[in-house]
Amino acid sequence: MKLHYLSITFFLSCIASPGLAQEISLDPVTVTSSLVEKRASQTGRNIAVIKGEYFQQLPVHSIDDLLRYVPGVEIQARGPQGSQSDIVLRGGTFQQVLVILDGIRLNDPNTGHFNSYIPISPAEIDRIEVLKGASSALYGSDAVGGVVHVISKTFAARLAGAGTDNAVQKTQVNGGVSAGEYGLFNANVGAFVQRNKLAVSGGFLSNNASGVQQRGIKGYFHNNTASLSLSYAISPSWNLSIRSAYDHRDFAAQNFYTVLKSDTASEKVKMSWNQVRLSYQKNKTAFSVDGGFKSVQDTYLFNPHSIANSSKSKLWQGLATLQQGLTASTNLIAGVNFQQRNIRSNDRGNHTLNQLAPFVSVVQTIGEHFTVTPSARLDWRENIGTEVSPQINLSYKKSNWQLRASAGKTIRDADFTERFNNYAKTLVTGGSVGNPDLKAERSISYEAGADWFLTSNPTAQLKISGTFFQRLQKDLIDYVTTPYAQMPRKDNLSPTGTFGLALNIAEVNTTGFELDIQSANAISDNQKLLLNAGLTWLDSDNKSNIQSFYLSSHARFLANFSAIYQVGAFSVSVNGLYKKRAEREASAIEATISKNYFLLNARAEYAFLKRQLGVFVQADNAFDKQYSDVLGSVMPGRWLMGGVRFSFSK
Repeated sequence: MKLHYLSITFFLSCIASPGLAQEISLDPVTVTSSLVEKRASQTGRNIAVIKGEYFQQLPVHSIDDLLRYVPGVEIQARGPQGSQSDIVLRGGTFQQVLVILDGIRLNDPNTGHFNSYIPISPAEIDRIEVLKGASSALYGSDAVGGVVHVISKTFAARLAGAGTDNAVQKTQVNGGVSAGEYGLFNANVGAFVQRNKLAVSGGFLSNNASGVQQRGIKGYFHNNTASLSLSYAISPSWNLSIRSAYDHRDFAAQNFYTVLKSDTASEKVKMSWNQVRLSYQKNKTAFSVDGGFKSVQDTYLFNPHSIANSSKSKLWQGLATLQQGLTASTNLIAGVNFQQRNIRSNDRGNHTLNQLAPFVSVVQTIGEHFTVTPSARLDWRENIGTEVSPQINLSYKKSNWQLRASAGKTIRDADFTERFNNYAKTLVTGGSVGNPDLKAERSISYEAGADWFLTSNPTAQLKISGTFFQRLQKDLIDYVTTPYAQMPRKDNLSPTGTFGLALNIAEVNTTGFELDIQSANAISDNQKLLLNAGLTWLDSDNKSNIQSFYLSSHARFLANFSAIYQVGAFSVSVNGLYKKRAEREASAIEATISKNYFLLNARAEYAFLKRQLGVFVQADNAFDKQYSDVLGSVMPGRWLMGGVRFSFSK
């Protein structure tokens, strides 16, 4: 099926319960665009909000699987079911998206390839907010294409005694197991319990398979995430929240990073994450102090005859934020963020980088319909320099229409891999080599869009959004094929080698248009259909004319879609995407990146006991499409499985 023969495709967006009994929210409350809770229609930004309950409803296995079908989000998957994926927004590179968990940044200081390893079990997720476009004025480096913000149930909980006098008693337990071809066995279980002043949640996700046979290794994976969090109302004004998680991924990594025939790689990534928040709220004043610590141990073995690359990165950070209501129409947000990035590596060496960044933002309502939000951030980076990132967001909401616009500066600093890859090895015969002299990427972004809401009919709701955007970028970092004679540093390089040197090579102007359609329909008393569409067109003009690895890898046209149809106890859900991109090939390993591909996953379920228990069958890649998102990393064909899921709440 070719997409240009279709009139429209759909993506599911915001269901509210496993039984699909509640309506979706076309204008949800969001915190990501300004740090202040407000309706999405007041932010001046294009924001997609995904409920955590999606994970049990759709044919997905991991959080990056779920993100793959969010309108406008491109996932460049190297391996299945959480093995490794790069997140791309608005035609950027995989390093240009910032991932946040409960307000604290997750982006790994070693490499952006680890940014999709989000250390939270799906059962703990309240919602995921995807903010498309420039966001460095609040969040700093990496928030170029946009922000993916995961918000947990405990950190979002409204506790009795903390701003509310109502007693709260909640219990939610859900999970499931599935098995299928190629030794597949997956398990997902978790619970959320709230008793007035205390909320606790925890969960476990495990995806395992012996995998599909590849050139020199089976595409196995054993990916496990366990997380636990709690929130407690110390007093009516003070609240304490704590989170801890462990994430361990062991997977085949053949041609994840090279196009060499001798590459039969495997990789293990072990992550621990700890986070604490102390918050105060009274009247018009809110203050919070967040601390986070992330540790990642990466062991990469190129083939059985090589010495493994071993790297341990650490990210310490603190965030203090003040929100002050100055008047009924004016809110001030101010804060400061500290980060210490550290790596100890047998191939990248030992390095530490400190960063300090104050920021300020004002949310100003003018009249009944207009909101303006100017923001600015000053980033100081040790041995790199200082950057100022200003931004302004505008929103006009009246009746069924919202008009919005935004403009701002964004930055992205090089990670440790881009600066120091292969620096500490005794002899490097080829491959990617870092460059410590890299400058920060800089860009100017602006956008304008409109949203139309149809909400008067409670049984049929619709939202249509259109956004035009442009990003003018300079000093973009990518790897460029470079012979030994032209390498700036030759200390440990083989004279016969050819290398990929990290350089600030490009000025790239990216222009695009997004169209999102969200719909919920109650066809009858026992029939419901939830649909949504995401279409993105992109044009990138690279001024350098230098062939590099990642700058042109994004889709030129992308459609993400999904749907759930429920009739009585029976339901069918589908996810899919169509992607059109630049063709590439690597003849040495007979690998290609095709001009386009269409992918569809499908699931059918029959539920019992008021939909608390269900049995399902599922087909990933139902049309058995042979495809790769990254050159040489072949994704699995059709994969059949079945399972049981349960959900209980009171």
